[in-house]
Amino acid sequence: MTFPLPEGLPSGRGVPAGSPVMWCSDRLPHDPLDAWTRAQRQQDTTGLRPILCYGDDDHPHSLDLADIAAVDLEAELEEGWREYRRRRLAWLAAPPEPMDCPEDIEPWEDDPGAPYDRWPGLAPATFPGSGADPDEAARAAVARLLREGEAGTSLGLVKAGRSADVPAVIGWRAEAPLPLFCALLRSWEDRFGARVVAAIGATLYVSVASPPRDERQATHVALEHLLTTADNIVNDPPTPFPRYAASLVDAPLWRFWWD
Repeated sequence: MTFPLPEGLPSGRGVPAGSPVMWCSDRLPHDPLDAWTRAQRQQDTTGLRPILCYGDDDHPHSLDLADIAAVDLEAELEEGWREYRRRRLAWLAAPPEPMDCPEDIEPWEDDPGAPYDRWPGLAPATFPGSGADPDEAARAAVARLLREGEAGTSLGLVKAGRSADVPAVIGWRAEAPLPLFCALLRSWEDRFGARVVAAIGATLYVSVASPPRDERQATHVALEHLLTTADNIVNDPPTPFPRYAASLVDAPLWRFWWD
């Protein structure tokens, strides 16, 4: 794949070499937010979606977008919920013995789990017009990542028809269930104005224009996050489900990582 690049970019290269699916700068531009914003404003013309990333060449083959289209999202999430529910009930029936912890280490909090005894379906879209413009929300998220030092080392431009397809196109390296996760990203685009803004190693950052506005909405959305199997939600840290759900209220940036 080859594609023309917009003007004003620093030095960079196609990734992977030979048949590039993205362009990566050799280093972060002098003003990365300005460069990211200029690329974003041209994306409908160029077809190139900007992301923050690490500037390495270690990308496997792209995922066929037909694999994403073939996902029956609600059916697969319901199946994942049933397996989660089965494990929760088994744990409640025979909880493990409490572990002895050193005095200077607090024991893990008990996790009551998601408060559903039947599959609730997909979380409804946040009320239209209640959030920011998705492109503005994406720029704000990028600015935040740059301030917090979580911006990686490169600006990437990905030839993708929509933001949700970026991880599939670049062959994102992670243990994520990629077809299901990208199908969910597509759905989050439609329901919440979500945009993929950064792929930093095995961590994906997603801006959200219309996040959940109250605890009830956040609990429903948090179940979808849980069913991605992302390690930062189900394993590390072992955050109780209600506390994780509460953290999503008005949260304009979602983070997912897998070992």
